[in-house]
Amino acid sequence: MFKIVASRARASTPHARNALLSYNVSRLSSRSGHALSSATVEAEEISGSRPAEVLNLVQGKWVGASKWNTIVDPLNGDPFIKVGEVDETGLQPFVESLASCPKHGLHNPFKAPERYLMFGDISAKAAHMLSLPKVSDFFARLIQRVSPKSYHQACAEVYVTQKFLENFCGDQVRFLARSFGVPGNHLGQQSHGFRWPYGPVAIITPFNFPLEIPVLQLMGALYMGNKPVLKVDSKVSIVMEQMLRLLHTCGLPVEDVDFINCDGKTMNKLLQEANPRMTLFTGSSRVAEKLAVDLKGRIKLEDAGFDWKILGPDVDQEDYVAWVCDQDAYACSGQKCSAQSLLFMHENWASTSLVSKLKGLAERRKLEDLTIGPVLTFTTESMMDHMKQLLEIPGSKLLFGGKPLEGHSIPPIYGAIKPTAIYVPLEEIVKDKNYELVTKEIFGPFQIITDYKSSQLPTVLDTLEKMHAHLTAAVVSNDPLFLQAIIGRSVNGTTYAGLRARTTGAPQNHWFGPSGDPRGAGIGTPEAIKLVWSCHREVIYDYGPVPNRWEIPPST
Repeated sequence: MFKIVASRARASTPHARNALLSYNVSRLSSRSGHALSSATVEAEEISGSRPAEVLNLVQGKWVGASKWNTIVDPLNGDPFIKVGEVDETGLQPFVESLASCPKHGLHNPFKAPERYLMFGDISAKAAHMLSLPKVSDFFARLIQRVSPKSYHQACAEVYVTQKFLENFCGDQVRFLARSFGVPGNHLGQQSHGFRWPYGPVAIITPFNFPLEIPVLQLMGALYMGNKPVLKVDSKVSIVMEQMLRLLHTCGLPVEDVDFINCDGKTMNKLLQEANPRMTLFTGSSRVAEKLAVDLKGRIKLEDAGFDWKILGPDVDQEDYVAWVCDQDAYACSGQKCSAQSLLFMHENWASTSLVSKLKGLAERRKLEDLTIGPVLTFTTESMMDHMKQLLEIPGSKLLFGGKPLEGHSIPPIYGAIKPTAIYVPLEEIVKDKNYELVTKEIFGPFQIITDYKSSQLPTVLDTLEKMHAHLTAAVVSNDPLFLQAIIGRSVNGTTYAGLRARTTGAPQNHWFGPSGDPRGAGIGTPEAIKLVWSCHREVIYDYGPVPNRWEIPPST
């Protein structure tokens, strides 16, 4: 049983406002021992001299591997985590484990329905554990070690995960499998629709949300009766390894989930050999498209997003709008799939001091509190080269940033730049020779800003129409006709509208996912879970009675 256990910090909650104040207290108190009895690491003690080890879980047993991949500390380059990575010769136990699960799943409405209740209980216990200050602090600090972000942002990730688990306590899991019935054509006939599991499934998740994304997708898969194999980016997989250990103490059967650490090539081979009935992939568009072909379409995707925000003609609450823009573009060093990548300012906004306020807010960010930090998928050189190419576009200019961070020991395999904004004229963005360059997603603290006149709104809409990814978007306006015009001519799956609209910060209480693609996956809500982790099955009952004096009719 856990000993004590987190400050539930999030931007819109009272807890969040006290998160930083309680941080030092939490750090001091945590040094007295492990925050939870299932933990095999202590976040602050992981170092080059005391490296942590990450194991694999297969067929109910934690196992190592013949190969150990050394992960370097993203802040100082020390080799501080050893991940037991399975190679192609070690895949057979994982293949056999998935093969042990039938297509009809570990449970369904006609088989082992008590497991729906079991997962309601597991969710209740896990939600309680994450609500305890020491457990929340443990995971927030562990997240910071491997995916550096501010303590506030790390706590927000834990908070969303905890609230998600709360949402599926008690009977809520079985409600996900709610069926419906329709009267038939004659007495004794009825048709019933059921949500049915896929059986053996796979989950692949990225580095930027080491706890939230894998937990929400994993639990959704389990709720619906599937047996998943989970792969998290090895740079951050230690977080989910510790969470799985917590879930086991909360009642999750150890055989229900396999957890694998491996490189992309090995995972691809596992998917080919084990042939899961469905795979959920969250990550880059390039890998997503390859998997879609390799898996013959048996996949759901939440891939990369070049996300846009439009500021409408009604200027109001300038300080608030500037703050939200700063958060959307630069929180977590811009490493969110929902981060603001392109900001369209109406000419009324362009004539305000908005850009200067954005510059001031960006310059407040510092490495010391991780409000800016290392970029784990782009090097400094690659981001600076991208900026130089953009500045060759006629009329473009550097608004702020554009320089490497100084006075740090972030290893060169990662990126480290100041929050950056480049202005590019709208008439240049839409040119074919510039469009791909301008809309290239840089998964870091980097955004494009442009402006437009009311007469250019069709050009703005054309720009949106040409985009390939449609994850999040924001329309900042309280003008209902303007909102109607933009929303009716765009497709982004998670669109925020109104003066307080944002592109990031998705909580657990609404759908988050792309739109406009039949492969699109959602996360967090009952609708998302049912869409991604179950399929429809119709059972038609036809008991009779056969009508009196029925005779065999003529052949037809």
